Order: sequence, then C-alpha cells, then structure tokens
Amino acid sequence: MTGTEGLSSRSAAALDNPLLPLADDALVLSHRLGEWAGHAPVLEEELALANIALDLLGQARALYAELGDEDELAFLREERAFRNCQLAEQPNGDFAHTMIRQLYFSAWQELLYGQLAELGQPLAAKAVKESEYHRDHAEHWTLRLGDGTEESHERAQRAADSLWGFTGELFEPVEGPGPVGEVDWDALRTGWTERITGTFEKATLTVPASPQLGAWKAGAGRQGLHTEPFGRMLAEMQHLHRSHPGASW
Repeated sequence: MTGTEGLSSRSAAALDNPLLPLADDALVLSHRLGEWAGHAPVLEEELALANIALDLLGQARALYAELGDEDELAFLREERAFRNCQLAEQPNGDFAHTMIRQLYFSAWQELLYGQLAELGQPLAAKAVKESEYHRDHAEHWTLRLGDGTEESHERAQRAADSLWGFTGELFEPVEGPGPVGEVDWDALRTGWTERITGTFEKATLTVPASPQLGAWKAGAGRQGLHTEPFGRMLAEMQHLHRSHPGASW
C-alpha cells in the first residue's frame, strides 16, 4: 500500500512535484486553525484565525488544482502520502502554543514565498502578502503574551521551547524542478532566525538553545513520516468525503 490508491493518473503524478509539500503545509495548518472555531478566547480572534485558515486553504486549493484533482489530493491520500512539515500538524495546545506555531510557520512562509515570487512562481505573489499578514498577527500576539503577565510569559516560553525541535525541517531543501528547486535555503534560515530572534527579544522570550532537529524528526514530514496526532486529524478531515464519495452540496 502506498497510501495513494484511488488517485487519478494526474493526481498520482503530482506526488513527486516539489509544490506538493507546500500545498500540504497550507492544508494541514488551515485545518488545525479551523479547530479553533467556537473555542477562541475572544470573538475578534475567532474571526482572525478563521480568516488565516481560509487564506491557507485558498493557497492549498490553488496549488492542488495546478497539480491534479484538489479533492483527491486532499481527501484520498493516506497519512504516508502527505508531505507537510511536522510543525504544521502539531495540535493547537493552548492559545500561546497556537500563536508561536503560527509565528514560526508564517515567518518561514513569508520568506519562502518572497523568494518564489522573485523566481517567477505565479502563485507566490498573492501568498506572500497573505503570509506577511499572518506573521504580523502572530508577532503581535507573541509580544503581547511574552511581555504580558507572568503566566502568559511562561506559557509562551513553554510553547517556544516545545515547538523549536520541529523548526529545523523547514530548511530541509525540497528537491525538484522549477522555482522551488532554486530556493536558497541557507538564506531562508538566516532570514528566519533573524526575524524570530528579534521578535523574541522584544517579547522578553528566550530563543531555545536546544537543537532544531531531533534525530527522529529530521525531514520526516517531507518523507511521509508524521507524528501520532496527525493520523487522528487526517481521519477527521477526510471523514465526510470518504463517507459520501462523490457527494456535492
């Protein structure tokens, strides 16, 4: 079993495309943010998280549509066929955990799509503007929580430390033809590190000293190896489509 049974030939051919990991990142994180619906700390933040989730879903749909059948790629692949980074699939945790995850991811995505726009990737120009807003939103909350109360600072630091081990995978080169294969990953890491360090200093948070990669984590999501919570998330996300194949609203 490859985890891809049921895909059309066009969708199956997309599995080796370097754009697929970027689409999977956006889809999976969109679903995680969507889990906040009805649970966000304030109504305004619920709307903000929903808007960020919709932006990411739009990015995923645009990329899937370029690669194959978007419904097949989203709902008919098994866990091992997904190429999203493990950071995107991490459970929401408390609000600080969600915001630090968003900061790590959005700062990376903004820089990545900035490079891809310069390299001529047609979908990147719109995505870089969205990721800039997402990063700015997460940065605002990181400053507010880190430099807030003793408890909010402690929760933000705990989130920064626990998610740090998943950030190294963001800079594992995605091989393949086209603009993604030409990304300068070292420059991406340098820019990201400067951004996160500057934000943490303002937020009175400490940049974790632990490695950005554990031995078992190195590039694992890109290779189809995911953390235990991802299987449950995927089952929930795909339940309706698999239960009612071919259904339409």
